[in-house]
Amino acid sequence: MNDIARIEDLQDRIIELRGQKALLDVDVADIFGVETKRINEAVKNNPDKSPPDTSFNSTRQSGMD
Repeated sequence: MNDIARIEDLQDRIIELRGQKALLDVDVADIFGVETKRINEAVKNNPDKSPPDTSFNSTRQSGMD
């Protein structure tokens, strides 16, 4: 199996939230072959490695706004 993610596979995972294109943490974890909680830990523990507007927490209710 090829270790490089194909563009087509990534494009299928991109969704639109709040008018922005996004990848869900579960999809990022799947791409990197790790547990979702590891992606969330990495984001939490390394806030300086990405701009502040690159991630946000969402709830079921926020999707109904």
